[in-house]
Amino acid sequence: MSAFETATKFFETCEAPLGWEACAEFVQDGATFNAQSEPIADIDTVQAYADWMHGFGTVTSPEGSYELHSSSFDENTQTAIFFATYHGKHTGEGGPVPPTNKETHSHYVYILKMSDEGKVSDMIKVWNAPWAMTELGWT
Repeated sequence: MSAFETATKFFETCEAPLGWEACAEFVQDGATFNAQSEPIADIDTVQAYADWMHGFGTVTSPEGSYELHSSSFDENTQTAIFFATYHGKHTGEGGPVPPTNKETHSHYVYILKMSDEGKVSDMIKVWNAPWAMTELGWT
C-alpha cells in the first residue's frame, strides 16, 4: 500500500469514527497531533485524537458524516492533505451543554506527515472550532 493509500485509509477510518483500535495499523508508534482549535488543543497524540473522534462521533453526534472535497499527496514532503466538511447534530451526551439538537456544517483539513515506513507520523488538524461550537449552540 502506498503512503497516500495508507493516509486515505487512516482518514476514512478516523472519520468513520472507528477509534484507535481500527486506526492503529495506519499510524507510527508515538505519532504526534496538533490543532489550534479549542476543544482539541490539549490533544497531543494521534491515538488520543482517534479516541476523541470515536467518542464525539458515537456519543455526542452519532449521526454525523463528512463530505470530502479534495485530497492530495506531496511525494517530496510525504504529506497527505484532506479537505472536508463535517455535518453533525448534537443529539447525545458529551458536549459542554445538554443535547441542543442543533447542526453544524464546518470545514476542516487533515495534514498527515507520513514516515519512511509509510505510516502517519504527525497530524495537524485545521478546524474553525468556534464556528462549529456556535452552530451547535455551545457558545
